Amino acid sequence: MSRIGRMPVKIPAGVNVTLEGTHIRVKGPKGELERDLHPQVTVSIVDGQILVERPTDDNFHRALHGMTRALIQNMVTGVSTGFEKVLEVNGVGYRAEVEKNNLVLYVGYSHPVVIQPPAGISFETDARTRQIKVMGYDKELVGQVAANIRQVRPPEPYKGKGIKYLDEKIRRKAGKAGKV
Repeated sequence: MSRIGRMPVKIPAGVNVTLEGTHIRVKGPKGELERDLHPQVTVSIVDGQILVERPTDDNFHRALHGMTRALIQNMVTGVSTGFEKVLEVNGVGYRAEVEKNNLVLYVGYSHPVVIQPPAGISFETDARTRQIKVMGYDKELVGQVAANIRQVRPPEPYKGKGIKYLDEKIRRKAGKAGKV
């Protein structure tokens, strides 16, 4: 049996979960998420826990079992505590700031790049450490917005300038052969 799929998802206090067939809705203090689940996976609520079961031990059902449980866990965690991704801005003169909930990036272009947050996403910047925090209750959306910010100026391998994730390691290349 799937090690991830067989673990029950605990429903914390203040979180309300409703199941309507294959549609799940999770509501908590941070927000509300809903998702349509695959019809071949059985989801039930028992004693304040969400249980996910699969019909057979087929490879497809085994993969679906663990993925469905992980999606539900991310929904419950998101509406109760939320998620955040931290990006770092590296480069001389590169900086990021928040103006009226919008993220404004100065990363070497002739114009500032303005990124408007989608619903449920907020930005926070620290000028001293040159970090950008992307916060929200939907894990997929937080990851996608962080990837879009990184894509504005990806880190380059020679000097390491650009926007990168905080825990990302940039593989550096040597410059010209004659340069020391």
